[in-house]
Amino acid sequence: MKVVNLMDLINMEIRREAPGEASKVRNVNKLAFEGSAEAKVIDRLRQTCPDYVSYVAVVDGRIVGHILFTPAWLESPHGRVYGMGLAPLAVLPEYQNLGIGGKLIRVGLSEMHKAGWPFVIVLGHPGYYPRFGFEIAAKYSIRCEYTDVPQEAFMITVNDQSLLPPDGAIAHYLPEWAEAT
Repeated sequence: MKVVNLMDLINMEIRREAPGEASKVRNVNKLAFEGSAEAKVIDRLRQTCPDYVSYVAVVDGRIVGHILFTPAWLESPHGRVYGMGLAPLAVLPEYQNLGIGGKLIRVGLSEMHKAGWPFVIVLGHPGYYPRFGFEIAAKYSIRCEYTDVPQEAFMITVNDQSLLPPDGAIAHYLPEWAEAT
């Protein structure tokens, strides 16, 4: 395992994934998740979802982290409200617990806010994501389409509460994500 030089993190760059970096992003996800399920879904989304937004963390010219945002929606009797879903967040094992994931989340959420998305949902660790403004989605009477998900693991950060369905909703991810669950 590589020893990380903390000085390299000072010059870390967070930027949009560039054309031609798919294999490097795939590698980060395979190593971070110790398998290829997430990497396969990301590859499929590259083909089927023109609206995905992908950011990478680069240290000393090497991609060491990745975050992806894809369209998601809230379905209610009032109709659909579109936002974004955060998934996955991946950091190479030797670079984990150094703040890279947090920086990816902060940059990504800031960009989603600037783009006007009213919300971002995430299915993740309830001890990690609240520090970035995520709240349990049930607070807004929003449930995940995946019925076996623990309530505390399904979270939302709201940029425009006036656009949320007033009587609650079911949140949906793109169908490609069902492959990874």
